[in-house]
Amino acid sequence: MQYGICNLSIVPLRAEPNDMSELVSQVLYGEHFKVLEQRKKWSRIRIAFDKYEGWIDNKQYLEISEAIYKEKDKEDLVLSSDLVEFITDDSHLMPIPIGAVLNSMELLSHQHDGNTVSGIVAKENIVKTSYMYLGAPYLWGGKTPFGIDCSGFTQMVYKLNGYKLLRDASQQATQGEPLSFIEESEPGDLAFFDNEEGNIIHVGIIMENNYIIHAHGKVRIDRIDHSGIFNVETNRHTHRLRVIKKII
Repeated sequence: MQYGICNLSIVPLRAEPNDMSELVSQVLYGEHFKVLEQRKKWSRIRIAFDKYEGWIDNKQYLEISEAIYKEKDKEDLVLSSDLVEFITDDSHLMPIPIGAVLNSMELLSHQHDGNTVSGIVAKENIVKTSYMYLGAPYLWGGKTPFGIDCSGFTQMVYKLNGYKLLRDASQQATQGEPLSFIEESEPGDLAFFDNEEGNIIHVGIIMENNYIIHAHGKVRIDRIDHSGIFNVETNRHTHRLRVIKKII
């Protein structure tokens, strides 16, 4: 078994070993992973944080030892908490997005003097953190303010507050305790939505007074009721409510 760490800002994680393949997620600076399969140009990896798998370009990560991998697994995450920040080495600046993992800067010969967050934060901070992504464009597989999908948004917001969510909406829907009614929910709970086949396809973060913040076209705030998400701009429901989950 081989191991690696992301030493670049934002690296695409693809469904197949091909630059034109579907973007299924992204690997952010400092995230470590197992290398499940290695080919001439591509490696299939499993990210340590959420066990998500995909293909990454061999030129876009640094190999590490099993000992370092296990050491990183035991560490409490230290994350960049500014929308965009810079790390430096002796020769240049490199931008990193909010949520980049800073535990391995010494290993990667980088320095950083921006704001960070670590440890578990009170649930009341979930919605406050979500506002940092407001207006971020929707991007399938995205995890940053420059492009993010619905489950990448919820995962990163929770991660910045010290909580672990799985990567996809359907996976996140298996976590937490279901609530019977919207009235039972609290700001920071997750609402999940399904399609006509009953598959979970969307997730958002419950706010106060029957509002929800979610990634749909962009990270935006809409109304939520017992039927689902109601877009006041188009005067119609856009997503059908399946279940509300209390994760924390």
